[in-house]
Amino acid sequence: MLRILRRNGLIPIAPPDNIEAEIGRFHVHMEEVWGLQRSTRDERCRVIRRLLREHFDGASIELGKISTASVRRFVLGTGERGTHAIRFVGGSIRCYFRYRAMLGDQVTHLLHAVPRPACWRDAQLPEALSATALEQLLSAFNEPCPSRRRGYAIVRCLADLGLRSSEVVRLTLDDIDWKEGVVRLAAGKTRRSYVLPLSVTTGEAIVDYILHERPETTRREVFVRHVAPLGEPVGRRVVQKALHAAYARLGWDRSRVHILRHTLASRLVNSGVPMKQVADLLRHRSIDTTAGYTRLDDARLSAVALPWPGAIA
Repeated sequence: MLRILRRNGLIPIAPPDNIEAEIGRFHVHMEEVWGLQRSTRDERCRVIRRLLREHFDGASIELGKISTASVRRFVLGTGERGTHAIRFVGGSIRCYFRYRAMLGDQVTHLLHAVPRPACWRDAQLPEALSATALEQLLSAFNEPCPSRRRGYAIVRCLADLGLRSSEVVRLTLDDIDWKEGVVRLAAGKTRRSYVLPLSVTTGEAIVDYILHERPETTRREVFVRHVAPLGEPVGRRVVQKALHAAYARLGWDRSRVHILRHTLASRLVNSGVPMKQVADLLRHRSIDTTAGYTRLDDARLSAVALPWPGAIA
């Protein structure tokens, strides 16, 4: 409500204090220098705002006054944070300290004080859907349901192109070259542009949505809202809800959207596609990220294992 009133000039906009001004500069740096996504920038700014409010609320920002003990205490919290939350808060603070180091501040001791809890995420293969489960998921859109064509096209983009939720909502009509059969993604997380092959099934799903369900609008985004404000671009929440609704119709206890990206990667690797091509399709900045899909799968190895010579059957 306050944002709407301020935007329409009904109440004055308070001038930013020193902390909000600092947050604004940090936000711009993350966008223009590091090319981070808007959601990532906002999340990190929320963490840094809490840090600065705790130490400098109403006073000038002097990082030299922050002790290493207070940094550790802030990151670890009061014991309610899990490993992933600690890694996120710590990563946000390291990002901010690196920014201040680029401005000439002596913050090396603070960077070293940020805890780095162990997270054994590479101990297992990334979770992915089997071919049968993926077909079941796609068939969940055969039955009548709200915004069925939009949901099916969204899932096709996630599963066939390996798009992230943020890339799906940013996809525009101009990004699709129907003649060449490719999708051109604008610079995003890696600040690079990419060209992806558009499969026939994915293209047909998008065309079906555009012709038979997409409201008339001047917006160029492919996926738009079907309720007020009608025709405006959808947000990431619409992508999540489309997949969650499909899970619910199937009776699955799932919630992850990124699993479809993992499914595409696993399918390509298991089909013998060269690692460099998989990395290019998934837009990984490092091939080491893609290599995570080549770790040993004990379940599949046990299925093809031969009996030990001389063992009793």
